[in-house]
Amino acid sequence: MDKHLVTRTFRSMFLILLVAALTLGGSTGCKSKKKLAREKAAAEYAARVDQAKKDLNAILNDETTWTLKEKEQRVKTIKNWNLDDSEVLELIDRVEDKLARERAEAERKAEEERLRAEEEARLKAETSKYGNLEGMLRSVASSPDFATANDRISQTLQLFATPDVPVLIIISQAGGFNDYDRPTTIRKYLDYLKDQKNFNNRIEQVKYDSNGKITELELIKR
Repeated sequence: MDKHLVTRTFRSMFLILLVAALTLGGSTGCKSKKKLAREKAAAEYAARVDQAKKDLNAILNDETTWTLKEKEQRVKTIKNWNLDDSEVLELIDRVEDKLARERAEAERKAEEERLRAEEEARLKAETSKYGNLEGMLRSVASSPDFATANDRISQTLQLFATPDVPVLIIISQAGGFNDYDRPTTIRKYLDYLKDQKNFNNRIEQVKYDSNGKITELELIKR
């Protein structure tokens, strides 16, 4: 057989085998990469499921130092993972219910704090508004002797339209209604302060006439 022919034959066979090997190797390589990708995805999914369970159980059992907002954000992140795990889905429902209650309680406390702050501001404003009059009433009660008390009573009465201006004292409040003590007059009330030497009320409301004189005084027990 011609040597050149033999050589060409061997070369052809070698090329065929080389192409086959490369084709087979490439196919095997693609399959291996796909398998690795699937395994990696499965591992990441399992890790997220495990982390979701840990975080959700920690929230349920109050084992975190997260704020309410941080807990809500964590649940949102877990939901965005779209985990198709029955235990995780059940935990999400339970945690959302718990956080809804916490949110309602936080809002209730915030509203109470807002109302308390408003009431304090109102009382502060009223104290400032009636500070001078309240100071005069207190000065009558703290007078060192009757002569001083009578002098302070005369000064105080100048603020009122007449010595018979009614003085109403609130002893309790409920449901938007006031319960009053027996009505008296400013003259009698000032004499009472002189005798008792104790002013334990706060001015709730004052009514004036067109001349700026007090026509009604409403007090509330402290």
